[in-house]
Amino acid sequence: QVQLVESGGGLVQAGESLRLSCAASGGTFNRYAMGWFRRAPGKEREFVAGITGSGGITFYEDSVKGRFTISRDNAKNTVYLQLNSLKPEDTAVYSCAAKEKRVYDTSYFKDMDYWGKGTLVTVSS
Repeated sequence: QVQLVESGGGLVQAGESLRLSCAASGGTFNRYAMGWFRRAPGKEREFVAGITGSGGITFYEDSVKGRFTISRDNAKNTVYLQLNSLKPEDTAVYSCAAKEKRVYDTSYFKDMDYWGKGTLVTVSS
């Protein structure tokens, strides 16, 4: 059983940056592909970014490409999401998730095995 705890959310102004962290425990971290997802008010949860277990390959939803960067530190059992040039439409609860299988494209992130509770990011205009 893997436990995931997110941190780093907060209130920022448009154009500013945040770095989210997701600390994992209870499993062999580098065996898990990791993903970041978000749920905006009144909307369904959507995939934002993903990364393979080794960290060698990353995936992004089109609207965040060039602004968000996912990374991981397997020695610290932590995955990060750097959010730059934030926009009001990025306001959402951001959650990380783990998948104990190899991933080859964004479709593999539709079925995750473990989820964190999320951290709120609010971007004011």
